[in-house]
Amino acid sequence: MIESRYLKDNIENIQKLMQIPALRNFEVRSLSKLLRLSKIREYADGEFIIRDGDEDTWLYFLLGGSVRIEKNGHEISTIHKMGEIFGEMRLIDKRARSADVVAAGTAICLAVDTSAKNQMAGEDDSDAQMDFLLLLYKIFAEYLSARLRLANEELVRAKEETENLKNLVDTKK
Repeated sequence: MIESRYLKDNIENIQKLMQIPALRNFEVRSLSKLLRLSKIREYADGEFIIRDGDEDTWLYFLLGGSVRIEKNGHEISTIHKMGEIFGEMRLIDKRARSADVVAAGTAICLAVDTSAKNQMAGEDDSDAQMDFLLLLYKIFAEYLSARLRLANEELVRAKEETENLKNLVDTKK
């Protein structure tokens, strides 16, 4: 992994963050705080970004390339759209990481250190902190909803395929 230092909250970096669809609704002040807790990380093909069972506090936005989400050696999903989030479940439920995330080719990510949540939102302004956290959780909810819909579709397809195979076996008996 190649990792930058923590990013600076300059106009150029804020404009780059505003290109990420999930962050377009953030105020410049919030993006500025987010930048100060963020690093750019570049991963080589096959390199682990997240390991199942880890308890780190990093949240990731995909900036380039793609990543595979795997569980017990099975591919669950591939993320390839710029701005997609991964690693959010650990932040929501405080449990260990539930899957591996592996670079599929070169992957470039914005990694956000969420262990300093108070700094992210502005510890001296509780209204600003609440607004920031609400927006962040709204983004999480939108991504989780989309992923749940995909999982439902895959589950239905798997059940239909299982039923078809079962019928095929029954007709051959």
